[in-house]
Amino acid sequence: QVQLVESGGGLVQAGGSLGLTCAASGRTFSNYAMGWFRRAPGKEREFVVALSRSGDNTYYSDSAKGRFTISRDNAKNTVSLQMNSLKPEDTAVYYCAARSTGYSGRYYWTDEQYDYWGQGTQVTVSS
Repeated sequence: QVQLVESGGGLVQAGGSLGLTCAASGRTFSNYAMGWFRRAPGKEREFVVALSRSGDNTYYSDSAKGRFTISRDNAKNTVSLQMNSLKPEDTAVYYCAARSTGYSGRYYWTDEQYDYWGQGTQVTVSS
């Protein structure tokens, strides 16, 4: 199995930027499609963005499109989420997720499709 640890959360003002990193250990990182999800206070966990094993294919939620960028470094076993133009409604605990897959170009956008999860990192955007 793979272990995931998120970092980089914090407090930022609206309009600011924040970068999250998810470090993976355990199995071969390049065998995993990755995703970021978030859970805001009082709400269900929601999909943010997904990335294929190869890193070539991405899929963004409407809320993330144009503001967030996901990337991965298979040599360092990390996936990053750069968040720009942050809004108070982006306040949430952000989770990194991984799914083993044989398809290098495929991504996944529901939490049921993922096998492994990090513990989450808090992002708070003040108005």
